[in-house]
Amino acid sequence: MRALVISGGGSKGAFAGGVAQFLIQEAQYKYDLFVGTSTGSLLISHLALNKLDKIKEIYSSVNQKSIFNICPFVVRKKHGLEVIGINHWNVLRNFLRGKKTFGESENLRKLIRDSVTQAEFETLKQGSSDVVVTVSNLSLNQVEYKSFNECTYEEFCDWIWISSNYTPFMSLVKRNGCEYADGGLGSLVPIEEALRRGATEIDVVVLRTEVNYLNRMPVRSSFELITTMSEFMLDRIENQNIRIGKLVANQKDAIINFYFTPTVLTTNSLIFNKERMTLWWKRGYLYAKNKNDETSPIDPEVQE
Repeated sequence: MRALVISGGGSKGAFAGGVAQFLIQEAQYKYDLFVGTSTGSLLISHLALNKLDKIKEIYSSVNQKSIFNICPFVVRKKHGLEVIGINHWNVLRNFLRGKKTFGESENLRKLIRDSVTQAEFETLKQGSSDVVVTVSNLSLNQVEYKSFNECTYEEFCDWIWISSNYTPFMSLVKRNGCEYADGGLGSLVPIEEALRRGATEIDVVVLRTEVNYLNRMPVRSSFELITTMSEFMLDRIENQNIRIGKLVANQKDAIINFYFTPTVLTTNSLIFNKERMTLWWKRGYLYAKNKNDETSPIDPEVQE
């Protein structure tokens, strides 16, 4: 049983799309299971439907307005680099409306429903592959995995949206009496879940470099401090997910093929730049193509 797992990573998901395009179209891998977190959740339904051109077009045209109906930050260029600063008016407006987050991402919810149609959902139901998204239940302090087989169309679209909501910058959603947020807060690289569902070989796209050589500049504002702290915590979660995934794969005699980004794509994955994301998609495709003949699966007999 072969699975494709795609980690969270915001705008860097374009790179994962390029990797997946090569694996599905050129390498012609047939996947029985797709598991995604955050931006990975946005990709996997279209990948399971083999609608690669459609999802590529979405990732090549999306911008801040496509995601946020209330964007909590502004993007400025400083010394040739894009940096973010707090949008005081939008954040204040959201708090005055009684919201608990800095911004709101209802536009992303609409984009998901527009891009994954009811007919496509029914096609998924008729197929043989399972599609699973990761969400974080903050109320019960646990990670949950939602398969489209257990959901209505409306429910599944909302779980994709919830999985992608990078709180506290995006919407906090209440379902069934519980508050839910980005799946990456609990499982950024859901390898273990793919193994639990029976996968024996897993292709894993991790939206960061294999070796962390990033040296961040000092923060310049309280808002930038929050984003930097969030990224730091997510990196730790990601490392733990990978280590546990390798350990469980060793126990189950499963094979894992990793696809990391070869370079640091961005230090802020909340910035959605169409030109840059189009380039990342191409880079992901070429990276997977160049790596494919050289990929060394993890030998289940060798444990790190």
